[in-house]
Amino acid sequence: MDTGIGSAIRRRDVGAIGIGAFASLVAGGEATLGQLGSVPAAEASAALQQGALVGILEGPTVITDGTIPATFGEAPSLAELVKSGALPPVQQRLPKNPMVIKPLHSIGKYGGTWRRAFTGPGDGENGNRICSTDKPLFWDYTGTKVMPCHASGYDLSSDGTTVTLTLREGMKWSDGAPFGADDYLFWFEHIFQNKELMPSQTPEMSVNGKQGKVQKVDDTTVQWVFPEPYPLFIDILAGSTALGAGQATRGDELNGSFAPAHYLKKFHPGFVGADEATRLAKAAGYDNWVLHIKFLNSWRLNVDLPVLTPWKTTTPINTPTWVIERNPYYYAVDTDGNQLPYIDKIVMSLAENLEIANLRAIAGEIDNQSRHMDISKIPVFLENATRGNYHIQLDPGSYGSDATFHFNHSFDADPEIVKWFGNVDFRRALSLGINRDQLNETFWLGVGTVGSPIPEDASPFFPGAEWRTKWHVHDPKQANELLDKAGLTRKDADGYRLRTDGKGRLRIEVTAVLGSFIDFARIGETVTQQWKEIGIQIDVLSQERSLAFNRALANETQIMVWANDGTENLFLFPRHAIPVDPAQCFMGINIAKWYASGGKQGSEPTDPAIKRALEIFRSAASKYADERTTMVQEIWRLLVDNVISIGTVGLSPAVMGIRVVKNSMANVPARQMNAQHCRTPCTSMPTTFYYSS
Repeated sequence: MDTGIGSAIRRRDVGAIGIGAFASLVAGGEATLGQLGSVPAAEASAALQQGALVGILEGPTVITDGTIPATFGEAPSLAELVKSGALPPVQQRLPKNPMVIKPLHSIGKYGGTWRRAFTGPGDGENGNRICSTDKPLFWDYTGTKVMPCHASGYDLSSDGTTVTLTLREGMKWSDGAPFGADDYLFWFEHIFQNKELMPSQTPEMSVNGKQGKVQKVDDTTVQWVFPEPYPLFIDILAGSTALGAGQATRGDELNGSFAPAHYLKKFHPGFVGADEATRLAKAAGYDNWVLHIKFLNSWRLNVDLPVLTPWKTTTPINTPTWVIERNPYYYAVDTDGNQLPYIDKIVMSLAENLEIANLRAIAGEIDNQSRHMDISKIPVFLENATRGNYHIQLDPGSYGSDATFHFNHSFDADPEIVKWFGNVDFRRALSLGINRDQLNETFWLGVGTVGSPIPEDASPFFPGAEWRTKWHVHDPKQANELLDKAGLTRKDADGYRLRTDGKGRLRIEVTAVLGSFIDFARIGETVTQQWKEIGIQIDVLSQERSLAFNRALANETQIMVWANDGTENLFLFPRHAIPVDPAQCFMGINIAKWYASGGKQGSEPTDPAIKRALEIFRSAASKYADERTTMVQEIWRLLVDNVISIGTVGLSPAVMGIRVVKNSMANVPARQMNAQHCRTPCTSMPTTFYYSS
């Protein structure tokens, strides 16, 4: 039977609906979308929390007072292996001071298989985010407090130059080998400092352009030492960063700040010689030893890789079914001493596109997933919830734009495009040419907030209310005036503006990733029609994720449509706001290389706003939190005023905030932080989820 919400949203003539009004609609089931109007961002955020689909923020607790259970238990499947002699007893597999977690609601039951959908080899974050507790530090469930993770403690020296990590004594890799300071030192000396493996080093290892170093104090103590104060580094080790995100997330980039020395030494030329390393690589099907090492350190592809994650890959991601199974040496327990995780394994089945993934969820074939769940499917999810034995929760993001038009500011293949991308009035005109209200209504069911890419109003980094709309309103008249003033006055018979070099119509290519969080391709096509009104033609190129990202790394894209998630905390995930990260960059890979190398590689930005933003960003690392906050606000004002990228609609649950949860899965929070630095859902501790029936 049709519910009020279902029949209302399926109507083709829906009007804009505020996020809070939408939640009330779901709760009451009486109003129709056509009867509801838009709600301002601040009011919407407050109202949404009162709705049925957005619960109270909650999560498990990490015990940090030193209390350790007196005895330990384990999953029945591992107990059988211990009995047979295949595994040591659980107390010998755990460190002396395991991480102790108080589950959200109750001590769990062992067993079960967690069913999910993934979209192919490029969808690594599908598992990374569940297994991200291989990090040294992480954030609590509120996203505001740094907590110990595989490190049991940390300290910043009084002069701010040295960060000391204390590792858990007796901790082991998934193959039972000891884990300790040597694994950090191996990464620093034989991976990070190896120019063949790391030709472009992460700027996070330097402060004000001055390189730091890693040193071993003893087997369980490692220090990061910098030539100048670097108080931000604590947050970096806890964030979704090149150095803090862990082996699972950044291992295939050879970042992550540690690596299994005992395993990788067997293939590294520094230990086996260049000839032998090359022979081993070619025998494994790789052209050189560098590519071989990158494969070997990818937890998603290499089933033999020792890991610290709660589950480890047993069937790789480049198959139709990606399977990860419990790590018998995982270092965490619950407050009763039961080794985590509770769930035996996670099975992700390939979905060729988002529609298939969502259909599986609607049919009740997915147990817990927000990644790739489509906001437009909410009505159908609700209509089928009882039949599928699941419920829906919404987790709004705190970043400004779910579909951001990222200019490639180092694009160099076409001088005419380079000329216009470097013209601030051209960029402003394109932004003014977008009808965000139409996008919000069409693709976000009206629940998003339109405007620039800045974070939510409640964020300490919020630059001010006027920056939500600065150059981010629909004003085709002003857009046309700016384009005319810039010199794009000649048009063809169809009204499109002509290139100034006499080579015909000005055409801009927009790359849209297929099979992602929202329908970037259709959003691009809608903007195509909107920009026709200002005489600009764009050609939308829809591509698979890995291909699109690789083209961006090759400096081949012109504009990439992607979310700016993570920018709610700019220091911990800046790559979607400014070009600083050579491992992934849509906004100018050559600028990112220049920034990361201190000017030794890549190309210096020609846009003064980008250059100034990078200067502020670099200098902020040596400052303490209060001063950094005002510096981020200045960066946002520069980015918005100069339209370094174009924001559309955000502050919504559209990107990884539509959670479909099986009713039988317990310890799942009513609301969780939807934030990159929290590695959502990592801070909800999926290791404590279990099946109650």
